[in-house]
Amino acid sequence: MMFLYDKYISLSRLHGWRADLAMVLAGGVYALGFPPVHAVIVLPVAFCLLALAIDSARSWREAARRGFMFAMGLHTVGLYWLMYAILLRADDFWWLVPLASPGCALILAPLSALTAALSRLVPAGMGRLLAFCALWTITDMARVFVFSGFPWNPPGSVWEFPGLAGDVMIQPAAWIGVDGLTLLTCILSLAPLYGRRGRLACAALLVAWVTGGALRLTGTHDTYGHNPEIVLVQGNVPETEKISRNADIAVFRRYLALTRQGVTQGLRQADGRPVVFAWPESAFPGLLLEDDIARPMIMQAGQGAAAGIIGTLRWMEDQHWRNSMAALLPPDGQAAAIYDKAHLVPFGEYQPAFLPFHVVPGEGMTPGPRVQTWHLPGIAPVGPLICYEVIFSGQVTDPHDRPDWLMNSTNDAWYGNSAGPRQHLAAVRIRAVEEGLPVARAANTGISAIFDGRGHEVTRLGWDRQGVIVHALPDALPPTLFGRYGRTIPLLLAVLTGLAGLWCGHKRSRFV
Repeated sequence: MMFLYDKYISLSRLHGWRADLAMVLAGGVYALGFPPVHAVIVLPVAFCLLALAIDSARSWREAARRGFMFAMGLHTVGLYWLMYAILLRADDFWWLVPLASPGCALILAPLSALTAALSRLVPAGMGRLLAFCALWTITDMARVFVFSGFPWNPPGSVWEFPGLAGDVMIQPAAWIGVDGLTLLTCILSLAPLYGRRGRLACAALLVAWVTGGALRLTGTHDTYGHNPEIVLVQGNVPETEKISRNADIAVFRRYLALTRQGVTQGLRQADGRPVVFAWPESAFPGLLLEDDIARPMIMQAGQGAAAGIIGTLRWMEDQHWRNSMAALLPPDGQAAAIYDKAHLVPFGEYQPAFLPFHVVPGEGMTPGPRVQTWHLPGIAPVGPLICYEVIFSGQVTDPHDRPDWLMNSTNDAWYGNSAGPRQHLAAVRIRAVEEGLPVARAANTGISAIFDGRGHEVTRLGWDRQGVIVHALPDALPPTLFGRYGRTIPLLLAVLTGLAGLWCGHKRSRFV
């Protein structure tokens, strides 16, 4: 054991390219903690190595470099699945395939470099470790300001294990959000470097975490009746078909047939609840709001439903495209509400200005103004969310008009059968906990699912399957603490942790 410990310390004291390589590898190992692997056991190994490497750096510049290289490994491995989208356009952008995830890592890594550099301002010891955890959390939260925002894979998401274990571990997000879980994750990951009292404090923190999560799960139970019977249609249309547009009529007929099947089943089991059916992001192969023939056909297929929520593109009078969602009402498919996606995907839906080459198809999209709440006749208020924007913690509901449920439509076919769609689904689950709201998710190629307000998975339809989910949507829970105050809570916790680190550094605490 001592031999392994000596080797570990030796790794942290490397310099030059050897230190760079060790940090890249440590970051790559850390990424194994994210869904769907959930290898949480590797987090202390990787994070402690980074902390020790920062301590052994000869200057703040060298510490920054080590933080930068760690983040390069972390995001390159964590975002490897981005290459699948490039492969769909390999004839034009084959040279970008090996650069997709490292390119994104290159943009995000300066935040980790800043964390490492600033932590050197605190003397080595417990104070520096706490300051490092606080700074890592704050800079991770700052990712919402990169491009239109890229807060993918926050460290707090590593606890979203499948089943009951994950349900328990993510419950504190109702109070402190996923960013608060990130702070706790950082603190626990450095536990091997603390002294006896520090490790005992971490053990007590973990016990309180599990106990609080279990109590929230057992305190109340799901009720049904206020929210609708939901029919989620998963057409399973390959992205190559959507791009080529050679099978538009067949795709439309497929969605009509699945809708008819799902709504028929939904009406049988609705027990007085209104039935709502939903198609995924951009599922309609055309411009729905301009098609006076298709809309009545859709509502005829869903005859008996109170509304249909359809993903479609819009060509606006300002000569810009919008990625939209429309709520159609019976009997003729009148559009009662329209929502335009507010957070666009960088490189996918809009072209960052600094790029010297064009990668976005056409001229890209224009974002909508903000999230909103729909009030449809006879249906509990719903908050529409399109694909990517569900990853934005604290930004998924109208703060002045809380919905009773969230409807997320997405198309993850771009990213193949990879970690990408699973990580996206994990973001949906944690939003349900943060807001105390059930979420229905309609995904083109999967994974479609329903979560209750505690993030418990009610049902799902897996990847690369065609079919429908028909299930009653659980009722909303009372507003959560995080739902009321948002990211102010984890930010305040991070600041207090940083101040505690400064105090410990000043007192030269000997916990380590």
